[in-house]
Amino acid sequence: MIDETGNTEGLERIRTGNAQLDDILGGGFPANSINILMGEPGSGKTILAERLIFENARTSDEGRPILYLTTLSEPLEKVVRYLQQFDFYDDEKLASGAIVYDSLGRELETQGISALVPKLKEVIKTLGPKIIVIDSFKAIHDLSTSVPDMRRMLYEVSSLLTAYDTTALLLGEYSEDMISTLPEFAVADGMVELARTKRSTRDERYLRVLKLRGSAYREGYHAFRIASSGLEVFPRLTSPAIPLIFDATTERRISTGVDGLDALLAGGLPVGSTTILEGPTGSGKTTAAMQFALEGVRCGEPALYVNFQENPSRLARTVQNLGTTMEAARAGGLHLLYASPVELQIDTIIVELFDIVKRHGIKRVAIDAISDLFSSGGDLARTVGYLYALGQNLQVMGATAVMTLESSATTAVTLVGQVSPICDNIVSLSVDRRQDQARRLLNIIKARGTDHDLDAHLIEITARGVAVR
Repeated sequence: MIDETGNTEGLERIRTGNAQLDDILGGGFPANSINILMGEPGSGKTILAERLIFENARTSDEGRPILYLTTLSEPLEKVVRYLQQFDFYDDEKLASGAIVYDSLGRELETQGISALVPKLKEVIKTLGPKIIVIDSFKAIHDLSTSVPDMRRMLYEVSSLLTAYDTTALLLGEYSEDMISTLPEFAVADGMVELARTKRSTRDERYLRVLKLRGSAYREGYHAFRIASSGLEVFPRLTSPAIPLIFDATTERRISTGVDGLDALLAGGLPVGSTTILEGPTGSGKTTAAMQFALEGVRCGEPALYVNFQENPSRLARTVQNLGTTMEAARAGGLHLLYASPVELQIDTIIVELFDIVKRHGIKRVAIDAISDLFSSGGDLARTVGYLYALGQNLQVMGATAVMTLESSATTAVTLVGQVSPICDNIVSLSVDRRQDQARRLLNIIKARGTDHDLDAHLIEITARGVAVR
């Protein structure tokens, strides 16, 4: 039977040791299944498998042991030596026989792929493992001399593992285009791909579930990074299942903190809305965003200021110019989240952002600037989707968001078109240069469900911040 989540009801799960990855998998890998972990060398397959076996290993008198079988990839001694650098490594689980490392390399060298089935029969008889990891299974495939021989061997392996009720993880340097041609994918119940995307200054790692029989897994690319705890996984952000329903007759509005702007917006910003402050450098976006956050502090509403450009010391100067100190603002409920644009990864920053919002009951979120998220995200459609889901999730959590967007005279129209579907309000800030004079202007381009002012207004930046004349 299928339960309300789409998973096969009552199906036992093998936990991975990472709660976020278990959530992506619908609870973990189905027990007594055959799963392929695929990806290029160095993508994290071995670490994922080792974290899983240490999570599920029990001392020998508490249950069946776990077998980690190496082939012709890395020597067994090297695998164990590098394993010891991780926090999850537990020498007692090896000493007690709860986890057994063994090598099939010598037999494969002399007997070819025909060595695998006898080896599995031997270890099943002597050890009775509940989980078997074979690393690398692709190395076994490369030894095969014919497709029929490989298919016959896989049939025997599949029948043996299924009959004995053991869960198998087959690791290999496979690529997506091999799925339709290699016979091992035909017997797999699950397929998880680990990949790296090369950026100009760094690599970004993603995992994707391609198949998981009997499971309602979460599709798409999920970011991860390798840490001392194993894989830190950041599930792809999706829109909340139940969006917040607004009632225009009872809608509460909060002040922007910008003198004169609330009157142009029929009293301020609706609670739970998302507003974009768009404009070029020097137009006042950062100052206005900080005013919005500090207004929350003044009203007793915890605020979060997310920043990718101004380092904390420079940001403190901005706060001081607005008539307070960073120490006083933080004591009043201002929280800061800074990430350098050089190392920025959109998935990780959003997970940390949500964690702060939940832990501190944040009611206002200012993000300066989402232009950096567009640059970091790489895929334009994916980033727009993330920002839309971000706004929807903040709305359900009762937080009102203001985001700045860097633009220029040549890019303003294009950028506004991209962000319009993801926000409720768009406020354009600009600098009008005429001969030897310049003036700052503010224009409300969009205010969903609001009888807003349509005219362009002069603004100035004073000791109190941005103000509409």
